[in-house]
Amino acid sequence: MGTPALSIDLSPRHLQLRDMLFRRWKTNGVKVGDKIESQNEIVKFCEFSLITVIKTLKDLEAEGIIRRQVGKGSFLVKTPWSEAHHRVGFFYNRDIVGGGIFNNDFYTKLVVAFEKGVVSDGHEFILGSFTHKSMPIHMWDALDVVVLTGITKETRLERLAETSSQVAIIDLILPGLPYHSYRIDFEPAFQQMFKKYDGKRQKYLYLNSTISSSEQTARLEAFKRACAASKVQQELKVISVNQETGAEDTAELEAALASYQPDFVCGYLHHSWVPLIAARAKRPPKVYPYSLDSDRPSFQVKSDEWMQQVLTNIYANLEDRKAGAQVFSFPATFRP
Repeated sequence: MGTPALSIDLSPRHLQLRDMLFRRWKTNGVKVGDKIESQNEIVKFCEFSLITVIKTLKDLEAEGIIRRQVGKGSFLVKTPWSEAHHRVGFFYNRDIVGGGIFNNDFYTKLVVAFEKGVVSDGHEFILGSFTHKSMPIHMWDALDVVVLTGITKETRLERLAETSSQVAIIDLILPGLPYHSYRIDFEPAFQQMFKKYDGKRQKYLYLNSTISSSEQTARLEAFKRACAASKVQQELKVISVNQETGAEDTAELEAALASYQPDFVCGYLHHSWVPLIAARAKRPPKVYPYSLDSDRPSFQVKSDEWMQQVLTNIYANLEDRKAGAQVFSFPATFRP
């Protein structure tokens, strides 16, 4: 005889139903004191018999998880899936951060700050990854929150709706989806830079990422607005670069440095390009990349402060799973 397929659930039917009900209640944000479905309502949305439903509800009542009141219905007494501490996962897109998250300075600082905040708050931290085509939904179901970063237009999002865990998105807005998004607002930092150097006409070279996302588009438009608002008209040239998986391809950047001879280079920069820019440019330009916690000139954010804002809102959202889509912006600052 062959070995049974691993996907077959061999647990008793009443335990399968128990897990299904917990997942449903967790996903819907059912709280202690809320009324739950009647046995007849449960039969309608599941494939279990009335006998199995009755047994499962009696077991849950005996364990003190639900309270059944004649003529009033059943009510949740405690939430076994929610402990005194939370299990919080941080997952990055391996297709974007190809060398691993700790080979990327920005993501390294981000995840370290996030982990520090979670652990300091007394919760459990889990680090993992996903790809454009594959998401570890079953792993996420065991967590209270999954924080995702590195999502692009190539990432398949349909499976996100399958997880019972709360989903939070870092550095991206997903219009139409019921998730909280946490983004950096770089426009104030751009305005600070152009205000500082306003007074004479200068050349700005903006490095726009080839990794397409709503934030990538928003940053470029914000940079253009800040440039256009200068009292003295400025020159702006935009080129596309791959600062994540194409850091070795610097041909277009070097060509722009030679032909355009910018006074400023701003935007998506790989750290290895900074000495290259100084070496290739006829006169060394000022270089301002996006960064976290940098002591060098940049458009930057203090990661601890940003992650504290993120975690505060994540914890609050665990209390109200039906809060719907919200966008939280954290302002960047300009470090000259």
